[in-house]
Amino acid sequence: MTSLFDDSIAAQYRNDPLAMRVYSSQLLGKEADLVLHGGGNTSVKIDNTLYVKGSGWNLDTIEKPGFSPVNLDVLLEMATRTRLSDTQMVAEQRAAMSDQNFPNPSIEAILHAIIPYNFVDHTHADALVTLTNTPNGKALVQELYGDTMLIIDYVMPGFELAKHIYDLTRGINWDALSGMILMHHGVFTFDNNAKRAYEKMIGIVSVAEEYLAKQVTLACGDCEGKGDPAIAEAVGAEASKLRGCDLYPLLIDSPRAQLFSILPNLETLVKKGGLTPEHVIRIKPFPAIIDRDIAVGIGQFAQDYQNYFDANASSEHICLDLSPRYAVIKGVGIVVLGKDEKESRIIGDIVKHTITAILSAEQLGGWRSLTLAQMFEMEYWELEQAKLKQKPQ
Repeated sequence: MTSLFDDSIAAQYRNDPLAMRVYSSQLLGKEADLVLHGGGNTSVKIDNTLYVKGSGWNLDTIEKPGFSPVNLDVLLEMATRTRLSDTQMVAEQRAAMSDQNFPNPSIEAILHAIIPYNFVDHTHADALVTLTNTPNGKALVQELYGDTMLIIDYVMPGFELAKHIYDLTRGINWDALSGMILMHHGVFTFDNNAKRAYEKMIGIVSVAEEYLAKQVTLACGDCEGKGDPAIAEAVGAEASKLRGCDLYPLLIDSPRAQLFSILPNLETLVKKGGLTPEHVIRIKPFPAIIDRDIAVGIGQFAQDYQNYFDANASSEHICLDLSPRYAVIKGVGIVVLGKDEKESRIIGDIVKHTITAILSAEQLGGWRSLTLAQMFEMEYWELEQAKLKQKPQ
Protein backbone atom coordinates (compact mmCIF):
# COMPACT_ATOMS: atom_id res chain seq x y z
CA MET A 1 0.00 0.00 0.00
CA THR A 2 1.40 3.38 -0.99
CA SER A 3 0.93 6.74 0.67
CA LEU A 4 -1.48 9.09 -1.09
CA PHE A 5 -0.47 12.06 1.07
CA ASP A 6 0.35 15.06 -1.13
CA ASP A 7 2.36 17.75 0.63
CA SER A 8 1.35 20.39 -1.92
CA ILE A 9 -2.35 19.78 -1.19
CA ALA A 10 -1.83 19.48 2.56
CA ALA A 11 0.05 22.78 2.69
CA GLN A 12 -3.21 24.73 2.41
CA TYR A 13 -4.42 23.09 5.65
CA ARG A 14 -1.33 23.66 7.81
CA ASN A 15 -3.09 26.32 9.90
CA ASP A 16 -6.42 24.46 10.05
CA PRO A 17 -6.05 21.14 11.92
CA LEU A 18 -9.69 20.17 11.35
CA ALA A 19 -9.30 20.66 7.59
CA MET A 20 -6.12 18.59 7.77
CA ARG A 21 -8.10 15.94 9.65
CA VAL A 22 -10.67 15.90 6.84
CA TYR A 23 -7.95 15.55 4.21
CA SER A 24 -6.08 12.60 5.74
CA SER A 25 -9.34 10.89 6.74
CA GLN A 26 -10.50 10.96 3.13
CA LEU A 27 -7.19 9.41 2.07
CA LEU A 28 -7.82 6.49 4.43
CA GLY A 29 -11.39 6.18 3.21
CA LYS A 30 -10.32 5.91 -0.42
CA GLU A 31 -8.65 2.57 0.32
CA ALA A 32 -11.32 -0.16 0.38
CA ASP A 33 -8.73 -2.50 1.89
CA LEU A 34 -8.63 -0.20 4.94
CA VAL A 35 -12.29 0.62 5.55
CA LEU A 36 -15.63 -0.31 4.01
CA HIS A 37 -18.97 1.50 4.14
CA GLY A 38 -18.77 3.51 7.33
CA GLY A 39 -16.00 1.47 8.95
CA GLY A 40 -13.09 2.99 10.84
CA ASN A 41 -12.92 6.35 12.55
CA THR A 42 -10.54 9.27 12.98
CA SER A 43 -10.18 12.24 15.31
CA VAL A 44 -8.21 15.39 16.05
CA LYS A 45 -7.74 17.20 19.36
CA ILE A 46 -7.91 20.99 19.22
CA ASP A 47 -7.47 22.82 22.52
CA ASN A 48 -9.83 20.97 24.90
CA THR A 49 -12.11 19.50 22.24
CA LEU A 50 -12.01 16.12 20.54
CA TYR A 51 -13.35 16.28 16.99
CA VAL A 52 -14.23 12.67 16.21
CA LYS A 53 -15.99 11.04 13.28
CA GLY A 54 -19.72 11.20 13.78
CA SER A 55 -22.38 8.58 13.17
CA GLY A 56 -23.60 8.33 9.58
CA TRP A 57 -20.44 9.60 7.91
CA ASN A 58 -18.01 7.60 5.76
CA LEU A 59 -14.31 8.41 5.81
CA ASP A 60 -14.02 8.68 2.03
CA THR A 61 -16.57 11.52 1.86
CA ILE A 62 -16.34 13.07 5.32
CA GLU A 63 -16.24 16.86 5.68
CA LYS A 64 -15.94 19.17 8.68
CA PRO A 65 -19.62 18.74 9.68
CA GLY A 66 -18.91 15.01 10.07
CA PHE A 67 -16.60 15.56 13.05
CA SER A 68 -18.50 15.88 16.32
CA PRO A 69 -16.94 18.31 18.86
CA VAL A 70 -16.83 16.71 22.32
CA ASN A 71 -15.37 18.09 25.54
CA LEU A 72 -12.12 16.21 26.10
CA ASP A 73 -12.21 16.40 29.89
CA VAL A 74 -15.62 14.73 29.98
CA LEU A 75 -14.43 11.84 27.82
CA LEU A 76 -11.31 11.35 29.94
CA GLU A 77 -13.41 11.27 33.11
CA MET A 78 -15.72 8.67 31.54
CA ALA A 79 -12.71 6.40 31.00
CA THR A 80 -12.16 6.25 34.77
CA ARG A 81 -15.63 4.79 35.46
CA THR A 82 -15.94 1.21 36.63
CA ARG A 83 -18.87 0.53 34.35
CA LEU A 84 -21.03 2.43 31.89
CA SER A 85 -23.67 1.13 29.52
CA ASP A 86 -23.16 2.08 25.89
CA THR A 87 -26.60 3.73 25.90
CA GLN A 88 -25.55 5.98 28.77
CA MET A 89 -22.15 6.55 27.17
CA VAL A 90 -23.75 7.80 23.96
CA ALA A 91 -26.09 10.09 25.92
CA GLU A 92 -23.24 11.58 27.97
CA GLN A 93 -21.04 12.02 24.91
CA ARG A 94 -23.83 13.87 23.18
CA ALA A 95 -24.43 16.08 26.22
CA ALA A 96 -20.70 16.94 26.19
CA MET A 97 -20.81 18.25 22.62
CA SER A 98 -20.28 21.98 22.18
CA ASP A 99 -22.75 22.05 19.29
CA GLN A 100 -25.83 19.81 19.25
CA ASN A 101 -26.23 20.22 15.48
CA PHE A 102 -23.49 17.65 14.89
CA PRO A 103 -24.11 13.87 14.71
CA ASN A 104 -23.57 11.50 17.61
CA PRO A 105 -19.84 10.93 18.21
CA SER A 106 -18.29 7.56 17.38
CA ILE A 107 -18.66 4.86 20.03
CA GLU A 108 -14.84 4.87 20.06
CA ALA A 109 -14.69 8.53 21.18
CA ILE A 110 -13.41 7.69 24.68
CA LEU A 111 -10.68 5.51 23.20
CA HIS A 112 -9.62 8.33 20.87
CA ALA A 113 -9.57 10.67 23.86
CA ILE A 114 -7.23 8.57 25.99
CA ILE A 115 -4.64 8.21 23.21
CA PRO A 116 -2.44 11.24 23.99
CA TYR A 117 -1.86 12.53 20.46
CA ASN A 118 -3.58 15.13 18.34
CA PHE A 119 -4.30 12.88 15.35
CA VAL A 120 -5.68 9.35 15.84
CA ASP A 121 -6.50 7.02 12.93
CA HIS A 122 -8.42 3.74 13.19
CA THR A 123 -9.03 1.31 10.31
CA HIS A 124 -10.13 -2.29 9.81
CA ALA A 125 -7.30 -3.08 7.39
CA ASP A 126 -8.04 -6.35 5.58
CA ALA A 127 -4.47 -7.63 5.45
CA LEU A 128 -3.76 -7.04 9.12
CA VAL A 129 -7.09 -8.38 10.36
CA THR A 130 -6.62 -11.45 8.15
CA LEU A 131 -3.43 -12.23 10.04
CA THR A 132 -5.12 -11.80 13.42
CA ASN A 133 -7.96 -14.08 12.29
CA THR A 134 -5.73 -17.18 12.30
CA PRO A 135 -5.03 -19.67 15.13
CA ASN A 136 -1.55 -18.22 15.76
CA GLY A 137 -2.46 -14.67 14.83
CA LYS A 138 -1.24 -12.98 17.99
CA ALA A 139 2.18 -14.61 17.85
CA LEU A 140 2.40 -13.79 14.16
CA VAL A 141 1.76 -10.07 14.56
CA GLN A 142 4.10 -9.94 17.55
CA GLU A 143 6.81 -11.43 15.37
CA LEU A 144 6.11 -9.06 12.47
CA TYR A 145 5.87 -5.83 14.46
CA GLY A 146 7.97 -6.41 17.57
CA ASP A 147 7.85 -4.73 20.96
CA THR A 148 6.85 -1.32 19.64
CA MET A 149 3.36 -2.55 18.74
CA LEU A 150 0.69 -2.66 21.45
CA ILE A 151 -1.40 -5.77 20.79
CA ILE A 152 -4.83 -5.98 22.43
CA ASP A 153 -6.88 -9.17 22.75
CA TYR A 154 -10.42 -8.86 21.40
CA VAL A 155 -12.81 -6.81 23.52
CA MET A 156 -16.28 -5.65 22.50
CA PRO A 157 -16.05 -2.16 20.92
CA GLY A 158 -17.49 0.75 22.89
CA PHE A 159 -16.98 1.59 26.57
CA GLU A 160 -15.72 -1.89 27.43
CA LEU A 161 -12.84 -1.60 24.95
CA ALA A 162 -11.98 1.97 25.94
CA LYS A 163 -11.95 1.05 29.64
CA HIS A 164 -9.78 -1.99 28.99
CA ILE A 165 -7.18 0.03 27.10
CA TYR A 166 -7.31 2.85 29.65
CA ASP A 167 -6.49 0.43 32.46
CA LEU A 168 -3.86 -1.40 30.39
CA THR A 169 -1.96 1.72 29.35
CA ARG A 170 -1.84 3.72 32.57
CA GLY A 171 1.79 4.72 32.97
CA ILE A 172 2.78 3.38 29.55
CA ASN A 173 5.28 5.27 27.38
CA TRP A 174 3.14 5.98 24.32
CA ASP A 175 6.13 7.52 22.53
CA ALA A 176 7.71 4.06 22.37
CA LEU A 177 4.75 2.68 20.40
CA SER A 178 4.42 2.59 16.61
CA GLY A 179 0.73 1.67 16.77
CA MET A 180 -1.92 -0.50 18.38
CA ILE A 181 -3.42 -3.68 16.93
CA LEU A 182 -6.82 -4.87 18.15
CA MET A 183 -7.07 -8.62 17.56
CA HIS A 184 -9.89 -9.58 15.14
CA HIS A 185 -10.85 -5.91 14.83
CA GLY A 186 -8.36 -3.41 13.40
CA VAL A 187 -5.45 -1.06 13.98
CA PHE A 188 -4.81 2.40 15.48
CA THR A 189 -2.04 4.83 14.63
CA PHE A 190 -1.40 8.19 16.26
CA ASP A 191 0.84 11.23 16.10
CA ASN A 192 0.76 14.97 16.61
CA ASN A 193 1.26 15.32 12.87
CA ALA A 194 -1.47 14.19 10.46
CA LYS A 195 0.91 12.98 7.77
CA ARG A 196 2.94 10.88 10.18
CA ALA A 197 -0.18 9.30 11.71
CA TYR A 198 -1.48 8.47 8.22
CA GLU A 199 1.83 7.11 6.95
CA LYS A 200 2.28 5.00 10.07
CA MET A 201 -1.01 3.34 9.08
CA ILE A 202 0.19 2.77 5.53
CA GLY A 203 3.48 1.34 6.81
CA ILE A 204 1.85 -1.06 9.29
CA VAL A 205 -0.62 -2.34 6.71
CA SER A 206 2.10 -2.72 4.09
CA VAL A 207 4.01 -5.09 6.37
CA ALA A 208 0.93 -7.34 6.59
CA GLU A 209 0.31 -7.11 2.83
CA GLU A 210 3.90 -8.06 2.05
CA TYR A 211 3.71 -11.04 4.38
CA LEU A 212 0.51 -12.26 2.72
CA ALA A 213 2.01 -11.79 -0.74
CA LYS A 214 4.86 -14.13 0.23
CA GLN A 215 2.79 -16.73 2.07
CA VAL A 216 -0.53 -16.87 0.22
CA THR A 217 -1.47 -17.73 -3.35
CA LEU A 218 -4.86 -16.60 -4.64
CA ALA A 219 -4.69 -17.69 -8.24
CA CYS A 220 -8.44 -17.43 -8.73
CA GLY A 221 -9.57 -13.99 -9.86
CA ASP A 222 -12.17 -11.72 -8.35
CA CYS A 223 -13.70 -10.55 -11.64
CA GLU A 224 -17.37 -11.28 -12.14
CA GLY A 225 -18.53 -14.16 -14.27
CA LYS A 226 -21.58 -14.32 -16.51
CA GLY A 227 -23.81 -16.67 -14.59
CA ASP A 228 -27.53 -17.06 -14.97
CA PRO A 229 -29.30 -14.18 -13.12
CA ALA A 230 -32.33 -16.44 -12.73
CA ILE A 231 -30.42 -18.23 -9.95
CA ALA A 232 -30.16 -15.02 -7.97
CA GLU A 233 -33.82 -14.21 -8.58
CA ALA A 234 -34.91 -17.62 -7.30
CA VAL A 235 -32.83 -17.28 -4.13
CA GLY A 236 -34.12 -13.74 -3.60
CA ALA A 237 -37.73 -14.82 -3.99
CA GLU A 238 -37.32 -17.50 -1.31
CA ALA A 239 -35.42 -15.24 1.10
CA SER A 240 -37.94 -12.41 0.69
CA LYS A 241 -40.58 -14.57 2.37
CA LEU A 242 -38.55 -14.39 5.59
CA ARG A 243 -37.55 -10.74 5.29
CA GLY A 244 -41.08 -9.59 4.61
CA CYS A 245 -40.18 -7.37 1.65
CA ASP A 246 -38.93 -7.60 -1.91
CA LEU A 247 -35.19 -8.10 -2.26
CA TYR A 248 -32.60 -7.00 -4.81
CA PRO A 249 -30.51 -10.17 -5.31
CA LEU A 250 -27.11 -9.97 -7.00
CA LEU A 251 -24.99 -12.91 -8.16
CA ILE A 252 -21.26 -13.00 -7.39
CA ASP A 253 -19.86 -15.83 -9.51
CA SER A 254 -16.22 -14.84 -9.82
CA PRO A 255 -13.67 -17.69 -9.79
CA ARG A 256 -12.88 -16.73 -6.20
CA ALA A 257 -16.52 -16.96 -5.14
CA GLN A 258 -16.88 -20.28 -6.92
CA LEU A 259 -13.80 -21.66 -5.16
CA PHE A 260 -15.16 -20.48 -1.82
CA SER A 261 -18.48 -22.22 -2.53
CA ILE A 262 -16.85 -25.65 -2.87
CA LEU A 263 -14.56 -25.58 0.16
CA PRO A 264 -14.90 -28.95 1.92
CA ASN A 265 -15.21 -27.32 5.36
CA LEU A 266 -17.60 -24.58 4.21
CA GLU A 267 -20.37 -25.28 6.72
CA THR A 268 -18.08 -24.93 9.75
CA LEU A 269 -15.87 -22.24 8.25
CA VAL A 270 -18.64 -19.67 7.78
CA LYS A 271 -19.53 -19.89 11.48
CA LYS A 272 -16.06 -18.93 12.70
CA GLY A 273 -16.63 -15.20 12.62
CA GLY A 274 -16.46 -12.35 10.14
CA LEU A 275 -13.64 -10.16 8.92
CA THR A 276 -14.25 -7.47 11.55
CA PRO A 277 -17.02 -7.16 14.18
CA GLU A 278 -18.99 -4.27 12.67
CA HIS A 279 -19.74 -6.24 9.50
CA VAL A 280 -22.17 -8.51 11.35
CA ILE A 281 -24.73 -5.71 11.47
CA ARG A 282 -24.68 -5.67 7.66
CA ILE A 283 -24.34 -9.35 6.75
CA LYS A 284 -25.41 -11.35 9.84
CA PRO A 285 -23.10 -13.88 11.52
CA PHE A 286 -23.18 -16.49 8.75
CA PRO A 287 -24.75 -17.06 5.33
CA ALA A 288 -27.26 -19.54 4.03
CA ILE A 289 -25.69 -22.50 2.26
CA ILE A 290 -27.56 -23.93 -0.70
CA ASP A 291 -26.85 -27.32 -2.19
CA ARG A 292 -29.30 -27.84 -5.09
CA ASP A 293 -32.56 -27.12 -3.23
CA ILE A 294 -32.99 -23.38 -2.61
CA ALA A 295 -35.98 -23.68 -0.26
CA VAL A 296 -34.18 -26.23 1.90
CA GLY A 297 -31.07 -24.06 2.13
CA ILE A 298 -32.98 -20.91 3.09
CA GLY A 299 -35.11 -22.86 5.56
CA GLN A 300 -32.02 -24.35 7.18
CA PHE A 301 -30.54 -20.87 7.60
CA ALA A 302 -33.70 -19.69 9.35
CA GLN A 303 -33.50 -22.62 11.76
CA ASP A 304 -29.77 -22.11 12.37
CA TYR A 305 -30.27 -18.40 12.98
CA GLN A 306 -33.11 -19.05 15.41
CA ASN A 307 -30.90 -21.55 17.27
CA TYR A 308 -28.09 -18.96 17.37
CA PHE A 309 -30.49 -16.39 18.82
CA ASP A 310 -31.93 -18.79 21.38
CA ALA A 311 -28.47 -19.86 22.53
CA ASN A 312 -27.25 -16.31 23.17
CA ALA A 313 -30.28 -14.11 23.88
CA SER A 314 -31.71 -12.93 27.16
CA SER A 315 -35.36 -12.15 27.78
CA GLU A 316 -34.64 -8.51 26.86
CA HIS A 317 -33.52 -9.22 23.30
CA ILE A 318 -35.73 -8.81 20.25
CA CYS A 319 -34.96 -11.30 17.48
CA LEU A 320 -34.16 -9.84 14.09
CA ASP A 321 -35.65 -11.30 10.91
CA LEU A 322 -34.66 -14.84 9.98
CA SER A 323 -33.62 -14.01 6.41
CA PRO A 324 -29.97 -14.34 5.30
CA ARG A 325 -28.09 -11.37 3.88
CA TYR A 326 -26.19 -13.62 1.51
CA ALA A 327 -26.26 -17.21 0.38
CA VAL A 328 -23.43 -19.46 -0.79
CA ILE A 329 -24.57 -21.72 -3.62
CA LYS A 330 -22.29 -24.72 -3.91
CA GLY A 331 -20.49 -24.83 -7.24
CA VAL A 332 -22.01 -21.54 -8.39
CA GLY A 333 -20.90 -18.71 -6.13
CA ILE A 334 -22.71 -16.27 -3.86
CA VAL A 335 -26.01 -14.39 -3.98
CA VAL A 336 -26.27 -11.19 -1.93
CA LEU A 337 -29.72 -10.32 -0.61
CA GLY A 338 -30.19 -6.64 0.13
CA LYS A 339 -33.56 -4.94 0.26
CA ASP A 340 -32.50 -2.57 -2.54
CA GLU A 341 -29.58 -2.07 -4.90
CA LYS A 342 -27.61 0.08 -2.46
CA GLU A 343 -27.79 -2.46 0.34
CA SER A 344 -26.92 -5.32 -2.01
CA ARG A 345 -23.86 -3.45 -3.31
CA ILE A 346 -22.69 -2.83 0.25
CA ILE A 347 -23.24 -6.46 1.26
CA GLY A 348 -21.48 -7.59 -1.90
CA ASP A 349 -18.40 -5.49 -1.16
CA ILE A 350 -18.16 -6.81 2.39
CA VAL A 351 -18.63 -10.41 1.27
CA LYS A 352 -15.92 -10.13 -1.40
CA HIS A 353 -13.41 -8.79 1.12
CA THR A 354 -14.46 -11.44 3.65
CA ILE A 355 -14.04 -14.44 1.38
CA THR A 356 -10.66 -13.17 0.20
CA ALA A 357 -9.55 -12.94 3.83
CA ILE A 358 -10.90 -16.41 4.65
CA LEU A 359 -9.22 -18.03 1.64
CA SER A 360 -5.96 -16.34 2.63
CA ALA A 361 -6.19 -17.34 6.29
CA GLU A 362 -6.92 -20.94 5.34
CA GLN A 363 -3.41 -21.03 3.85
CA LEU A 364 -1.95 -19.69 7.11
CA GLY A 365 -3.29 -22.41 9.39
CA GLY A 366 -7.02 -21.78 9.24
CA TRP A 367 -9.67 -19.09 9.67
CA ARG A 368 -10.59 -18.24 13.26
CA SER A 369 -12.17 -14.89 14.02
CA LEU A 370 -14.93 -14.37 16.60
CA THR A 371 -17.14 -16.93 18.31
CA LEU A 372 -20.86 -16.90 17.62
CA ALA A 373 -21.40 -15.55 21.13
CA GLN A 374 -19.10 -12.62 20.38
CA MET A 375 -20.83 -12.06 17.05
CA PHE A 376 -24.18 -12.02 18.84
CA GLU A 377 -22.93 -9.43 21.31
CA MET A 378 -22.13 -7.11 18.41
CA GLU A 379 -25.19 -7.88 16.28
CA TYR A 380 -27.52 -7.42 19.26
CA TRP A 381 -25.68 -4.40 20.62
CA GLU A 382 -27.90 -2.50 23.06
CA LEU A 383 -27.98 0.66 20.93
CA GLU A 384 -29.27 -1.26 17.91
CA GLN A 385 -31.82 -3.06 20.07
CA ALA A 386 -33.00 0.28 21.49
CA LYS A 387 -33.89 1.39 17.97
CA LEU A 388 -36.05 -1.73 17.52
CA LYS A 389 -37.82 -1.15 20.83
CA GLN A 390 -38.75 2.36 19.72
CA LYS A 391 -40.50 1.07 16.59
CA PRO A 392 -44.23 0.34 16.80
CA GLN A 393 -44.77 -3.40 17.06
